[in-house]
Amino acid sequence: MSVIPLSRPDITDAEINAVANVLRSGRLSIGPCQEQFEDLVAERCGRRHGIAVSSGTAGLHMIMLGLGIKPGDEVITTPFSFIASSNCILYVGAKPVFVDIDPVSLNMEPDRVAAAITPRTKAILAVEVFGNPTHMDKLAKIAQAHEIPLIEDSCEALGGRWAGKPVGSFGRAAVFGFYPNKQITTGEGGMIVTDDDRLAEQCRSLRNQGRSEAIDTAAAAQTSAGTGSWLTHARLGYNYRLSEIAAALGVAQMQRLDQILDKRRRVAGMYMKQLMDWQDLILPTVPPGGEADMSWFVFVVRLTDQYGRVERDRVIKDMRRHEVGVANYFPCIHLQPPYRERFGYQPGTFPIAESVSQRTIALPFYNQLDETHIDLIVHTLKVMLQREQLLKR
Repeated sequence: MSVIPLSRPDITDAEINAVANVLRSGRLSIGPCQEQFEDLVAERCGRRHGIAVSSGTAGLHMIMLGLGIKPGDEVITTPFSFIASSNCILYVGAKPVFVDIDPVSLNMEPDRVAAAITPRTKAILAVEVFGNPTHMDKLAKIAQAHEIPLIEDSCEALGGRWAGKPVGSFGRAAVFGFYPNKQITTGEGGMIVTDDDRLAEQCRSLRNQGRSEAIDTAAAAQTSAGTGSWLTHARLGYNYRLSEIAAALGVAQMQRLDQILDKRRRVAGMYMKQLMDWQDLILPTVPPGGEADMSWFVFVVRLTDQYGRVERDRVIKDMRRHEVGVANYFPCIHLQPPYRERFGYQPGTFPIAESVSQRTIALPFYNQLDETHIDLIVHTLKVMLQREQLLKR
């Protein structure tokens, strides 16, 4: 294990006590903590419905099903993301249609999205990459103009805002993820938010083995278990529920969300201060003019064009050797084996995404980092880049 890991959750006694209370209660699934967690996240996004699920991936899958996306349909999305954002399209037999990214925000470039729409396009799935919400308003307008739903993959962006609106409020539905490296964590877990009553009802049923929504709440689940209706299923469903233990953790984290986000801004600010004059690096770009309130998920720098994948990979390897946890965020989805083998993608198809992907380095990023940690990380990175300069001579 690295002396300085890539990520670490922010867990306090409040979270530990919340989980212990659930364990003492004997109610470990479909209980009051789930409902409270759903309400807290939905309220934060200005949405009517929150549906807690076992992962962000499960949430995206259920939205695809709930919107009726099927084989032969197309969904426009980004090649620069965690692979789950595209896998959920394949889960329902549809085709992901990739478009290249904006080199500044790293989100999909809106004009390319508009140009990719065809009669087979049934949705736009937009990712707020690394917590950056840029272009969400433009993408929502494009979706509205073509009368297709915008799905927000907000798994990296909880608590952010764009153009005066909270992340998660732009699309027909949005999904958040709560893996341990996210802004808040439930260990494993996710949340769908939407104002669409019908979609919410379907997602609640789908997460609970296709049972009717009427028995998806805590009180109804207890009652139905004793009447036999627990074994009645209205549709093909899945076990995508979130446990009460995880939900309790989520409630405690949501109650500290603003504090957590402030800590992450502080860490990002320390990095910015120390790295802003480096000629070898491109730093994360926060949109100017107060339009965005960035929710920092990771701190990803990019090497400039004088470096390539070989040099970047060597820097990562050497930093890890010096016990500093770093990673490459993200390998392009279209060049991963399941997509190359299925669709025949080749290097060069999406040049901006590929150029960015070959040069990214995610630095350690979590709330407990202080100036001493940042000094060591930055010094180690500087030494590795100096080594690369010497190798070029």
